[in-house]
Amino acid sequence: QVQLVESGGGLVQAGDSLRLSCAASGLAFSRYAMAWFRQAPGQEREFVGGIRWSGPSTAYADSVKGRFTISRDNAKNTVYLQMNSLKPEDTAVYYCAASRGEIPTTQRRLYDYWGQGTQVTVSS
Repeated sequence: QVQLVESGGGLVQAGDSLRLSCAASGLAFSRYAMAWFRQAPGQEREFVGGIRWSGPSTAYADSVKGRFTISRDNAKNTVYLQMNSLKPEDTAVYYCAASRGEIPTTQRRLYDYWGQGTQVTVSS
């Protein structure tokens, strides 16, 4: 059974950093593009960043460029999201997603598997 399990979320203050991890199992991890999405209350799930089968090709939403970094370790079947200079507007549930494709996409419908999410709350 395919599983994506996020961890690393929590409550932090503005300006702090967090690193989210997504551990994958049950799939050929190195042949899936991986991505992070987030969803704030009352809003649609939005693309945050993605990475192709093998780095370093990445893509980011404009709102997080320069602050967030996505990376992957195929030997560990894990994808990471390093979040620096966090802002209250970053508060959301963050989801890990896997797509059968070489490059990441911003389209939610093209992702085959999703994790259950991890809450990130940034206070001012």
